[in-house]
Amino acid sequence: MIVTIASFKGGVGKTTTAVHLAAYLANQSTTLLIDGDPNRSATRWAERGGLPFQVVDERKAAKYARKAEHIVIDTQARPEQEDLEALADGCDRLIIPCTPDALALDAMMLTVKALHQLGSDKYRILLTIIPPKPSKDGEEAKKMLSEAGLPMLKSGIRRYAAFKKAALEGTIVSEISDKKARIAWGDYQDLGKEIQTNE
Repeated sequence: MIVTIASFKGGVGKTTTAVHLAAYLANQSTTLLIDGDPNRSATRWAERGGLPFQVVDERKAAKYARKAEHIVIDTQARPEQEDLEALADGCDRLIIPCTPDALALDAMMLTVKALHQLGSDKYRILLTIIPPKPSKDGEEAKKMLSEAGLPMLKSGIRRYAAFKKAALEGTIVSEISDKKARIAWGDYQDLGKEIQTNE
């Protein structure tokens, strides 16, 4: 399975999603994460510690992709129309992470508009960095997007400091010492199961 993570806005958990989804898939079979973001966030994450899968930049993808059962692609923020077309056509599932705030929702709508113009229907919207209760931002954003008829993933990724710790330590969230680490990892396990079920 090839899963691409794309967004028109940075800071929405794109690399965090790529890393943790790759970790979930790596528990089942050989997985490769292709770092297509010029910032090389996933590569730097891997260099700080150890991830249970290989991370390569897109220039080496052809060589290493042959050995992988699953491929997760972390893309640059705000891809050009031509890049978005290639990304949408070259994967089994395109995930658009979006935080439940106005700026991110606006950027996500631009991505969706571009995908509609391309005639792509492979994408699903993933709400990320959802603030904890009593905030209702996540629920309200999900309701708004669902009412607009947009394809939403049932899974959502809640905001936990554990994800930042994992990035700093160069590992996945389930490997760090934090009381919320197991719950945070559970969000990505739910996402992985949902994506595979809907493959």
